Amino acid sequence: MTASEDHEVPGTSWSGTSSSERILVVTPYAPWRDGIGAYALQQVRRLRRAGHHVEVLSTRPSAAHHHGDLRGRAGARLLTRLGRRFDRVIVHLHPDVIYRLPPTAGSRLDTALAYGAAFRALPHVELRLHELDHSWAHDQKTGWATRWMLAGADLVTVHSEEQRDQLVQEFQVPADRVELFDHGVDFEPRTTADRAQARATLGLPADEHVFLCIGFVQPHKGFDRAARAFTGLAAAGARLDIVGSVRVTDQQARDHAAELRAIAGREPGIHLHLGFVSDEMFDRWIVAADTVVLPYRHIWSSSVAERAALFGRHVIATDVGGLAHQVEAMEGSVLVADNAALARAMAAAVGRSTTAAPVVWPADGGRDRIQAEIEERATAARGGAASGRTWSGSDGQRPAFSAPVRRIGPITPPDPVSARPGVSLVKRLIRRVIYWELEPISDQVNRLQRATADALDQAEAAATPQDPEDP
Repeated sequence: MTASEDHEVPGTSWSGTSSSERILVVTPYAPWRDGIGAYALQQVRRLRRAGHHVEVLSTRPSAAHHHGDLRGRAGARLLTRLGRRFDRVIVHLHPDVIYRLPPTAGSRLDTALAYGAAFRALPHVELRLHELDHSWAHDQKTGWATRWMLAGADLVTVHSEEQRDQLVQEFQVPADRVELFDHGVDFEPRTTADRAQARATLGLPADEHVFLCIGFVQPHKGFDRAARAFTGLAAAGARLDIVGSVRVTDQQARDHAAELRAIAGREPGIHLHLGFVSDEMFDRWIVAADTVVLPYRHIWSSSVAERAALFGRHVIATDVGGLAHQVEAMEGSVLVADNAALARAMAAAVGRSTTAAPVVWPADGGRDRIQAEIEERATAARGGAASGRTWSGSDGQRPAFSAPVRRIGPITPPDPVSARPGVSLVKRLIRRVIYWELEPISDQVNRLQRATADALDQAEAAATPQDPEDP
């Protein structure tokens, strides 16, 4: 489906009252399996209940009223042509929606300029920002274009203070155009099952502590970290269920799924359920769980955290992106800084460890962190309000053994761009000719890098002293 093949469902004309708005929501959409699409579906329902006429423009054929390829300049033209029919346009912005992959400097520049012009041509544009690489703000070639694109929106909504600060400080979006929006405001329960019913229908034992990792199975979700941290907990009456489908089927995603299968095959108590999960089944798994584990390596915000809060489930999460903001008010939530801390938090959840980890002050002094710890203790001593979360880790900041290796990042081909006329085209042609030879080599090197990092993670876990009360 190309951008020019805009498909409209018959019978969608509308005549509304002056108090209602015609709203176009731009997003991946159901029944396509997509986290943003599931989020947007709930938003569309809420807007319709409020009396608005809402239509959806999707990136591919779906239950949406319109669909078309939204990537690049043609996608921006489609949005402009269709969006002019509406009072307001809400764009669920994610790089995968508007940029061609891989997002080279040239494509980022072209796309940002086209969408910046599109946003300025429409009556009122709100960007619901789900993810954006902060390094793009500092890219000498394209940073200015990305900033110009974002500034073209009338409103940018994000889910955390960290995201807001990043947009204002790094992308230079005017502060009065960036607002916080509660991630879970549109969420509603999709299952009526209670814990016992959910476990019975899912075939889970009633008396075991169930850890759950759920969502699209991708390396950045870090489900492998939870699987390694779970080691030995089956003997204490626990199990870990990893539930979800492999959304992206590139070599890295396939390797990750194979790695999870290997871990589940050798480690008792780990159960892997790969495949599509309906909305109702997704919530049923959360209801059945005791603890939802979010071991992400990087993320802006998480719908899984919001659904866990909806059902009152405890959460263990790594302190990345906006997760701290999301889970800090959840009773019994635990933020962890590294793999060893994740293992201790999971052990504590099933009662194997009741002794708090000692606080180790940073070697560099860490004056700000020390002061924050003092103030927090003083507040607690005076009977002040607690945040509802706990920290698990040595100093809360220490990186994992594998951090230096993971920071190297994967090998990616250089951008086929040049300031000299005609050279960019030549580079793109050369890439097409030789890519079939280079791709297997880069994939192999990237697999070796990930294997090295994983081995360091295992060495870290093995070297971590056990709690004195551990058997």
